[in-house]
Amino acid sequence: MIALLLALGSSLAYGCADFLGGLGARKAHVLRTVLVAAPASLAVELALWPILGASFTGASIGWGVASGVASAVAFVLLYRTLAIGPMNVLSPVTALVSAALPVTVGLLQGEHLGLAGLVGLPLALVAVVLVSAGHGTGAVRPSRTALLLALGAGAAIALQLVFLHQAPADSGVAPLIVGRAVSSTVTLIAAAALYRRLGPERPAYAISATAGVLDSLANLLFLLAARSGDLTVVAVITALYPAGTVLLARGVLAERIHRSQLVGLGTAAVAVSLLALT
Repeated sequence: MIALLLALGSSLAYGCADFLGGLGARKAHVLRTVLVAAPASLAVELALWPILGASFTGASIGWGVASGVASAVAFVLLYRTLAIGPMNVLSPVTALVSAALPVTVGLLQGEHLGLAGLVGLPLALVAVVLVSAGHGTGAVRPSRTALLLALGAGAAIALQLVFLHQAPADSGVAPLIVGRAVSSTVTLIAAAALYRRLGPERPAYAISATAGVLDSLANLLFLLAARSGDLTVVAVITALYPAGTVLLARGVLAERIHRSQLVGLGTAAVAVSLLALT
């Protein structure tokens, strides 16, 4: 139950962070947005160091570096994807892809589910699919480029989560700190190399920083959830984060929520209830 609640918190934080990150990327080049979001995330994780502790061993550093590279790629691809839009379609696509790899890894590592879990897990995946099925009359269809970016973002997110899960359980927030430092460095190098292409627009500092803080919180909650529960369950619950993005896109940007997406939200609630029984 603790792992489930942590995963739900992670899902909510990811959904809000993605919405704000995509919104910020509409106001300035995506790298300018990430340059604000990534350091804000790092500041949060450094503040948590004295509270949660950190053990910088070879394994925690190595997996942290790997997750940081994946995180940098995910940041850029995801925020660019959501900037192109429509958010209420592309965000669930990334979620579906990001759930598949961690669930597969968890099952290959020998994780087992009870009867409720065996029903709830595929039901949760179905919920993600339903939330992503929003092509009704008058709906805005995403471009091929946007879909490819969404697929790439989902794969990068999946790798980041898997790498974080592989870090030693007693490493505290070390893999998060290392990962965020690496992702910030990679982003800074990319921004320097592409400086002339970034344009004159200033980033939305408050929106971008808040997105970074929420992303950091989401990573922390996921890490704690994965350490106290099965990766298969934690990953698929976390992958329900588009619900938050979709609802925010509806309320703030007036993007349509289709009937299938509403059914998906209800299905997700049932799936979470079943997974709570495992």
